[in-house]
Amino acid sequence: MTSVTVVVPTRNNMRTIEACLRSVVDQTHPDVELIVVDNHSSDGTPQIAEEIADRVITAGPERSAQRNTGVRAATSEWVLWLDSDMILPPRTIALALETAHATGAMGIALPERTIGDGFWTACRALERECYLDDPWLHNPRLVRRDYLLGDGAFHLDMSGPEDADLRMKMRSSGAGIELAPIIIDHDEGRLTVADVIRKRYYYGRSIPAFAQEHDGAVTAQGRAVVKSYVRNHRRLLRQPGHAAGMVLLRALEAGGYALGARRGRRDRTGQAGR
Repeated sequence: MTSVTVVVPTRNNMRTIEACLRSVVDQTHPDVELIVVDNHSSDGTPQIAEEIADRVITAGPERSAQRNTGVRAATSEWVLWLDSDMILPPRTIALALETAHATGAMGIALPERTIGDGFWTACRALERECYLDDPWLHNPRLVRRDYLLGDGAFHLDMSGPEDADLRMKMRSSGAGIELAPIIIDHDEGRLTVADVIRKRYYYGRSIPAFAQEHDGAVTAQGRAVVKSYVRNHRRLLRQPGHAAGMVLLRALEAGGYALGARRGRRDRTGQAGR
């Protein structure tokens, strides 16, 4: 029986972590280890995790470091990582492993859909629907542990682009990535414009490190996203209000990324001058 360790990095996420962890425990695949890596939460997140997970580790400072900590602690052949606001359908791991065994892929991607309340969350959900049939845009989420302990370790200078960084490293090295025939839920709650911009600013600070590792990748990613929108234009036209909101949200996100990237470049320059 193939074993899988699920690693869940988290910080102050009481709202969703129980549903996330329960969805892991309820998998039909029988050999699943669950490790939560908590970044010094100040709410009840660690207490909830202690009740459900096989192991809870306190570590930081960022998501990439938390994931690497979980990978090192894992005891399984495969590692699957989740954000603590994601929910797996019961057969997710079984279908992901079946896909890996059938294709020989080193990594398996799990397409996501956004769930939650409010107008902006619906706009995000419509955006994600445009990517479901585009394998190039999906990052791996189940990967062989030995690869993650070596070349596939998450980049410590990235928080946000680290998944795309891993995807591009795997594709450039010939390590296959396949899509599993399953869609997982990403519970984004009630999104606000301010929340989205803050998060994109934070992620944008890692863009200089990402661009240094993958020349031209930021532009290529943007082109691929636009092509997905064009390919799904009929889907967008069926929801004109949410489509317009999606375009506005993406424009604001681009601004957040740009400001974050500018801050990231200043930070890197300052570190280099020390």
